[in-house]
Amino acid sequence: MRRPHIRSLAVAVAVTTAATGLAGTAFAGPATGTDRAVASTDATTAASVVGAARAAAFAHASATGVTQGDELRAQDVMIDPEGARHVRFLRTHQGMPVLGGDLVVHLSHRLAYTGVTRAADHSVKPATTQARLTADQAEAKAAAVAEGDAGTAELVVDARTGGAALAYQVPVSDSGTAEAAGTRTVVIDAVTGKVRSNTPDSDEFLSPELLDTLRERGQTLNPATGTVAPATALTGAAATRAVHYPVTASGTGSSLFAGKVPLTTTRTARTSYLLKDPTRWGTETRDAKGQELENFAQGKKFTSTTNKWGNGAVSHRDSAAVDAQYGITKTLDFYKKTFGRKGIENNGKAARGMVHFGKKVGNAFWDSTCDCMLYGDGDGDMLKKPLVVLDVTGHELTHGVVDATAKLEPTRVDENGNQYGEAGSLNESLADIFGSNVEFSANNAKNPPNYLIGEKLGLTQKFLRRLDHPSLDKLEGAIDYWSPQTYDAEVHAGSGVSSHAYYLLAEGSGRKTIGGFAYDSPTYDGSTVTGIGRAKATAIFYRALTRYMVSTTDFHDARLATLQAAADLYGANSVAYQTVDQAWAAVNVTVANTPAARH
Repeated sequence: MRRPHIRSLAVAVAVTTAATGLAGTAFAGPATGTDRAVASTDATTAASVVGAARAAAFAHASATGVTQGDELRAQDVMIDPEGARHVRFLRTHQGMPVLGGDLVVHLSHRLAYTGVTRAADHSVKPATTQARLTADQAEAKAAAVAEGDAGTAELVVDARTGGAALAYQVPVSDSGTAEAAGTRTVVIDAVTGKVRSNTPDSDEFLSPELLDTLRERGQTLNPATGTVAPATALTGAAATRAVHYPVTASGTGSSLFAGKVPLTTTRTARTSYLLKDPTRWGTETRDAKGQELENFAQGKKFTSTTNKWGNGAVSHRDSAAVDAQYGITKTLDFYKKTFGRKGIENNGKAARGMVHFGKKVGNAFWDSTCDCMLYGDGDGDMLKKPLVVLDVTGHELTHGVVDATAKLEPTRVDENGNQYGEAGSLNESLADIFGSNVEFSANNAKNPPNYLIGEKLGLTQKFLRRLDHPSLDKLEGAIDYWSPQTYDAEVHAGSGVSSHAYYLLAEGSGRKTIGGFAYDSPTYDGSTVTGIGRAKATAIFYRALTRYMVSTTDFHDARLATLQAAADLYGANSVAYQTVDQAWAAVNVTVANTPAARH
């Protein structure tokens, strides 16, 4: 489950280049027709693109919602080969960060404004900038509601709920209300003292509601681990040759769930190896040593004298680390070879994981404080083994990708930590969509790829979620089709809507067997949808996420985003574009039933 957090404003600008794309418009602004810009070969720099986008945002204030007192800080610059430019901005108002104030400004190859995608469709100017609460009072209240130690309160503008209010944002550590005493972000109204939000900063794979359901049904998660032959050591250089350390080495790991796998490691001396991959920006897995660490530097390094890791069973401390390192690197490989994405945040930095997190922690997390994956060993009761399965890692690291792009957030979080709202559901759906794609990319015979999520967890229903027919998930009550009630669905249940639309776009409706797995995907209106293939469907959803989604994107917005992405990639008259429209209609997301008042 995604536990959202509110990041501080980023000032670094990363330039990304997509594999394919057409110049296009977003949801507000002039139409661009069918003109295609050629790949950029001029000396346009990221700085000039940012400057042009910022100027366009103020020049087109009626469309962008940018007003006097606002400042825009670039989070990301995307330059498409055929010419379009997209700049994702975070906003401040009178120097205060605006929660829900994010927007993406779209430009042509000549840096002319073509449109905008914005999170807030209203003014972000609060009625007052004079706080009635003091920072000390806000910190005390945040500490009380989150049951932890409050950090420094910061004045912000909260524009996430249809208005704009002056508020304090307070980080709280060692929270008694977060799993494994994690951190939370509490937002307190600076005028009324009302708690506007109270959200954990970690992303849990298993939601509180699901865990309660499993307990009520007496189910345990005890995924089978395979037996593997002992790994044979592979050294990175001959012992007789002069070697200057550290060097890249090729080792093998005996994992819990993926069989015997190759691992690229770092050789630090003649018979000393570190579980750190220099070919993937230094991606590394460490040991949390049973502590609730949210500081990767404090984790213990995994080392070996043989470059053999694990024994395929939980009896060896390295085994879970093998699965984690394998899953993280395969996720990085999927994003890089499919989209050219250089790491989770597309900045060429390492992805990181820590296993053996805490004592009796039955979950896995994407943790924004650590900026890494955290894996517990299981609670010894309901969850018997570490949650280091491949699609779990792909799912959770995709939350990191969403955090680095659209920052999709739920509308509300209840007192038990369950999340609700379509933007949060869309986030969970994208994590499932790309998590399943990680399996297809890895193509591991011990973990065969499919459109199921959590099929190796040992559940009675044989999977946790599935994309072809989401409502077959009886544990979370996933739904196949959109209705007005979807807005307040728990996010894992609501995720079925867009996951179903993706599957229909990729594979089509009806019965079929793919890779030995049987699927049968229904449609809301009884229509027949012919899929365009997983590669095209995945490209469309990724482009929609990175270019045309923002923190408040709902399912109807997602329909528009994927239509625009299909037009960019394949043309507005293409079969792909038409099939996107059909797939969303098949899950009851249409122009006709777009809510008049967005939440």
